[in-house]
Amino acid sequence: MAEAERYVIGEVEVERIIEVIFNKRGIDFSGYSRASFSRRIQRITDRDSNGDFEIIVQRVSEDKLYFDQFLKEVTVNVTEMFRDPSFFLAIRKKVLPELGHHHKIRLWHAACSTGEEVYSMATLLHESNLLERSVIYGTDLNSDVLKKAKNGVYSAKNIREYTTNYQRSGGSGNFSDYYQAAYGNAVFKEFFRKNMVFSEHNLVTDGSFNEFNLIMCRNVLIYFQKPLQSRVIRIFKESLAPGGFLCLGSKESLMFADDHDAFEEVDATQKIYRKKLVV
Repeated sequence: MAEAERYVIGEVEVERIIEVIFNKRGIDFSGYSRASFSRRIQRITDRDSNGDFEIIVQRVSEDKLYFDQFLKEVTVNVTEMFRDPSFFLAIRKKVLPELGHHHKIRLWHAACSTGEEVYSMATLLHESNLLERSVIYGTDLNSDVLKKAKNGVYSAKNIREYTTNYQRSGGSGNFSDYYQAAYGNAVFKEFFRKNMVFSEHNLVTDGSFNEFNLIMCRNVLIYFQKPLQSRVIRIFKESLAPGGFLCLGSKESLMFADDHDAFEEVDATQKIYRKKLVV
């Protein structure tokens, strides 16, 4: 018997799954990049249903456990500690000295996924003697990844790479002082978590919820269409105190955002910006 022809996910299927997700779960993916979204739906369909798209639609509609896993994959939860060490080195040199002028420091990691970059920032703050007067908010639309972030438990097999990243980011201490080894995992110490708040927040539908001195949202906007990118940048502008810092991913830019003129460059290479004192 000839092998069945592979079912190809096209624009019609993408629009349909977006509609199903919104109607059944209330999550709006209409502003996401169609190309990357389509690739992820294709991969999931090939793997989970032998190419039968109708099975995926049914499971997303009716099976909450499956939907939670599906959500993790379509929202791209790829992260690591001290990702792009040169970025964190720039934070140490150009941002933390400025944050040190504030009595209370509020930071927001938007779309924080499983929280590795939240703990990275907490390490930098600790080594600059700023952690005790800081509150770090980590948000994501996925409750499952937030649970992992809140627990601060990560696979020990990644720690060697994280330690190298830490050293390249300017870390001068012993990275192993910050976690305890337990059953093949690295459990980050409690003094980090007491300064963290993790909660659900959807950049597509939710708005500003506090005033921050630094907002980090790296490698997220590249998955959004330009109108949604502009909407998110506006939320960040409204959420930053005058003089507050905004950090984006290496392939992201404020250049085409509606509110780009509200910011000035701090480090063009590392995509670190600052909200102007007068907007």
